[in-house]
Amino acid sequence: MERRSLAPRLATAPEVPVIGMGTSGTLDPVGQSVSDRIVGDALAAGTTLFDSSPMYGNAEQILGTALARRRDQAVIATKVWTANDDEADVQIDRSLAYFGGHIEVLQIHNMVGWQRRLEQIEARRDAGSVRLVGATHWKTDGFADVEAAMRTGRIDLVQVPYNPNERVVEQRLLPLALDLGIGVLLMRPFADGDLFRRPPDASQLTPLADAGITGWADALLAWGLSHPAVSATIPATSKPERATANARVGSLRRLTDDERDLIARLVS
Repeated sequence: MERRSLAPRLATAPEVPVIGMGTSGTLDPVGQSVSDRIVGDALAAGTTLFDSSPMYGNAEQILGTALARRRDQAVIATKVWTANDDEADVQIDRSLAYFGGHIEVLQIHNMVGWQRRLEQIEARRDAGSVRLVGATHWKTDGFADVEAAMRTGRIDLVQVPYNPNERVVEQRLLPLALDLGIGVLLMRPFADGDLFRRPPDASQLTPLADAGITGWADALLAWGLSHPAVSATIPATSKPERATANARVGSLRRLTDDERDLIARLVS
């Protein structure tokens, strides 16, 4: 089965690679000049999908500035995150200003006030300033709301955590996304760095060499991308060289079930 692509949904937007870049806890702490290098190196390596949120400090503004005249090369996936209806409109307007007046993917962050936020995002979509409607949550107790939103038929994609230590989405959300034709952005491919605390020896990755895997980060990214429901993964990084290395994984073939099982065993 082929991996689901977001490209047809985005129509005339830049081609969407399977490796995007998250900005949670990365761009804001390192500041504008380092962020400019990270974003520039990511674009040069073929990464065009960038995910952000008002929840990530000044990351949206920094990302918008880093893209500057290259905005037409990027696919922006950002979010609205507030329980206040009026503040939601303010957030959306601010995000649009950061990104040249249009956003490819606007998501309901952690499903806060999701029924009303869905209406507000749809209004922006109908006005032409937003392309796709998304929904996100990172905690299992929020997945029921994600599923409910998916079943409305009004959601184009969802963003959920998925890695060898966090596999709850395999039970309902990923199969449902396949059934409904909904795209999936994969967050937390490294479990917020937890999966690097005790990485396997290089020799244990030798059976993955045929798949082009050269390190543990490659293996974890490829593991998530090889699920047929997953459209793209969005690892965050504060290192320009890491943005380049991550992008390379997008060109690798899908892992076999046996290769994925090996990676899961190495984690456990």
